Amino acid sequence: MQIALSQINYTIGDLDGNVDRMVVDIRRARSEGADLIVFSELSICGYIPKDKLNYNSFIERCSDAVERIKREADAIGVLIGAPVFSNLKNGKRLRNAAILLHNREVVAEVYKTLLPTYDIFDEYRYFEPNTAFQVVEFNGKRLAITICEDLWNLEVPGLYPVNPMDELAKQEPDIMINLSGSPYSYNHVDDRKMRMCNNASHYNLPLVYVNQVGANTEILFDGGSMFIDATGTIVEELNTFEEDFRLVDWSANATYTKDANDFHDNDIELIHDAIVMGIRDYFGKMKFRSAIIGSSGGIDSALVHALAAEALGAEQVTAVLMPSKYSSEGSVVDALKLAENLGSKTYTLGIQPMVDSVNHTLSDAFAGMESNVTEENIQARSRGLLLMAMSNKFGHMVLNTSNKSETAVGYATLYGDMCGGLSPIGDLYKTQVYAMSRYINRDREIIPIEILEKAPSAELRPNQKDSDSLPEYDLLDRILALYIEEQRGWQEIVRAGFDEETVRRVVKLVDRNEYKRFQGAPILRISHRAFGAGRQMPLVAHYFN
Repeated sequence: MQIALSQINYTIGDLDGNVDRMVVDIRRARSEGADLIVFSELSICGYIPKDKLNYNSFIERCSDAVERIKREADAIGVLIGAPVFSNLKNGKRLRNAAILLHNREVVAEVYKTLLPTYDIFDEYRYFEPNTAFQVVEFNGKRLAITICEDLWNLEVPGLYPVNPMDELAKQEPDIMINLSGSPYSYNHVDDRKMRMCNNASHYNLPLVYVNQVGANTEILFDGGSMFIDATGTIVEELNTFEEDFRLVDWSANATYTKDANDFHDNDIELIHDAIVMGIRDYFGKMKFRSAIIGSSGGIDSALVHALAAEALGAEQVTAVLMPSKYSSEGSVVDALKLAENLGSKTYTLGIQPMVDSVNHTLSDAFAGMESNVTEENIQARSRGLLLMAMSNKFGHMVLNTSNKSETAVGYATLYGDMCGGLSPIGDLYKTQVYAMSRYINRDREIIPIEILEKAPSAELRPNQKDSDSLPEYDLLDRILALYIEEQRGWQEIVRAGFDEETVRRVVKLVDRNEYKRFQGAPILRISHRAFGAGRQMPLVAHYFN
């Protein structure tokens, strides 16, 4: 049997556009002699439509789109993903379905069994889980069709009460096929490959795994669709972070030879590619063309500028330098050099007259009071005002330049440097920001070496450095990763060898600044614990973890 793997970048809700892309690949697969073409989970509507699924009209339009695909499924089998009405007297109104079409008919509907409700997932909010298991006969072969999470219960006993493949394996299938909507995170890639390979070897069955690619707001999909043989060896692997198509010539008796499976955990190249794709798709799918960035001469804004220039084209990125009386001459020079290296347009808008005017306006109200962080924040908010004015006037999208370390501990100003429509590096710790910047410079100096070597500073008061009030970033990031990614309490972190006073201070800062993050821009998710949809904390709480 010849099976085509179609890895497409879907747009949520763009049913016509999604179907158009699918039809192109169906016709290609047919012309190349494929017996079956496989698409990813919820391919008709894009993964995941969230509360759009609550509208009957949306589900009905999805059904109409399935009918259009059905007309293309003549001699070739077409396996797609779509939401369908459950038609049950009790239970939820929808199912997450894999639909096999052939001879312009629906051959089978298979429903997702395991509905994740962790991290960014909330599928049980919408779908009724499957409880009946049946392999599907097609072209003389028995297909064990599963949907994404259905293959994730092999090595996590207790996560779900049933393992769908255990049930399907009793019916002696010839091959497993998994329609997936598996998001990217740098600490997930290896795990996913390992689990898919282990499924193949455990059940002694080949596996066709088709994932989607592209970004839907903050959620990034890396693709990486695979054909894995019955020994658990990856025979074919599609490209990451781009659309791809591959034809697999599968025979139940075939043997394959291939080098050892390639795993690359924490690969800075993959993180880079994920963020570039995320920026490009956010702008493209939102119909924005150009970005504007506050360029301070620091490492964070420099990295965002470089990533945006790669994603959108340097001519579509405008850098605004907004020096104050505390800005060093070197910072201005470095920001201009970066823009020259990239080929982006710049504006230099000094904020000191604006800051002085605001301080004068507030002088009576603040009479007799010492200057403090209030005056520092006036500078940040003056810059935010200018960026938003430029955004409104020219139609640019403001890109936020905050990193995960500073966002975690609240070192960002609401309505100031937190403004923006998208946060490209909000899931990168400061140490990762430096690693990514060095990667950007792998072939030539794009980010000036002076930016990489200077001590981080907000430059909101004389001789200010981040280390004046925060631990050094290599220490801070290790504590933050234990608390956020590994979800360890402060006592556990102390027992791991960290100073108690430092740990308690850092954890308290993280907890007390949740309200700021709640108001921030969407953050491109590259870890399994990004701020936003995947980490849900109460804003009002007194529990100190």
